[in-house]
Amino acid sequence: MTILQRISCALLTAGLLAAPVLADTSYVRAGRMIDTESGKVLTDRLIRIEDGRIAAVTAYTPPPEGAAVLDWSGFTVLPGLIDMHTHLSDWGQTNNVAEPLLHSAEDIALVGARNARDTLNAGFTSVRDVGTFRAFGDVSLRNAIEAGYIEGPRMAVAGAYITVPGGGGEVTGMAPDVEIPEIMRMGVAAGPDEVKSKSRMLFQRGADFLKLIATGAVLAAGTEPGAPEMTEAEVRAAVDEAARYKSYATAHAHGAEGIKIALNGGVRSIEHASLIDDEAIQLAKKKGAWLVMDVYNGDFIDEMGKAEHWPEEIMRKNFETTDAQRIGFRKAVAAGVKIAYGTDAGVFPHGLNARQFKYMVRYGMTPMQAIQSATTSAAALMGKSADVGTIAPGRYADMVAVAADPLADISALERIDHVMKGGKLIR
Repeated sequence: MTILQRISCALLTAGLLAAPVLADTSYVRAGRMIDTESGKVLTDRLIRIEDGRIAAVTAYTPPPEGAAVLDWSGFTVLPGLIDMHTHLSDWGQTNNVAEPLLHSAEDIALVGARNARDTLNAGFTSVRDVGTFRAFGDVSLRNAIEAGYIEGPRMAVAGAYITVPGGGGEVTGMAPDVEIPEIMRMGVAAGPDEVKSKSRMLFQRGADFLKLIATGAVLAAGTEPGAPEMTEAEVRAAVDEAARYKSYATAHAHGAEGIKIALNGGVRSIEHASLIDDEAIQLAKKKGAWLVMDVYNGDFIDEMGKAEHWPEEIMRKNFETTDAQRIGFRKAVAAGVKIAYGTDAGVFPHGLNARQFKYMVRYGMTPMQAIQSATTSAAALMGKSADVGTIAPGRYADMVAVAADPLADISALERIDHVMKGGKLIR
């Protein structure tokens, strides 16, 4: 026995050194398990969990006597779902263009905590939060979840929008003499040098990736979705700066020209892609970029906008993009472009994220492809395949259970029965 071992034994005997902590081990019995990597369904599986991660997945055999076992033998079990386009740290869309100015940072923090809880309870155990008007609220929310102060999904956050002055990422529609608070303009940049500087600042203050506003927006007054707003040089400046931080940029881009500018500038993914054309579809495929297309969202805006009398400009732009986006989505699926699940939750209430699945199936995906878009594909886009997106050894024990079969009826994912995150049963 070495001197160090003797000292350790003496300390243990004296009670001055804690004994080694055994792994926290539990088991889940899954009646049907969707293997999102292979695209197959496996029956009667035993999933062993150690310290919040999956240690093994095997055919069912009785676990050790006295072991903690969660019996999901009557359910279909999937990896925790992932939404790649959310806005947890914002108030939500209303008929008032001044809404972002009506709430304090404290208000946003509290509503963000509620949104995070609702998202997790809906079975979305990871999200990419793609921007907030009040900068860095998403950073604080992510940190609070990671610290265990509140319950919510694992978050990758953008910190703020990189947008041109007066562009689709600004608070617009105000009278000319209304001054927008600086905290809501942290990512406003004109020219490659400013884009580079603002990108660096966002990473230094906690952003995980960059969100660029490459075209106008449906919900931003005075901007047009089809109109490019960033140059390729500006996009490239952000992409290059992101690479210095071992990260990437994604681009909000509705119009075909703006999509091509963003893709040629090197972004990893395109958000919305509402007016994508055949050339842009092929360019996305050639570049290996993802499309994140919120094909449910247009129906919500149309319904709620009519009921609450949203501004005519918003309703017009939503009408001009909704059906076009779905046509482009079907073409992109047929062309084999990589597509990740993203909903724009925050425009519609958080917790309703799964409503989009049936739209993706309606417009060209199989149920398995739709599920993979919200698991393996989303994890790959985030660079988190080693942690989430599949039920396999080494990954976090993030899982959901549903009584119905989502491969027979994809809308079953709107009725998640049980949620687990990191081995902890949420509900």
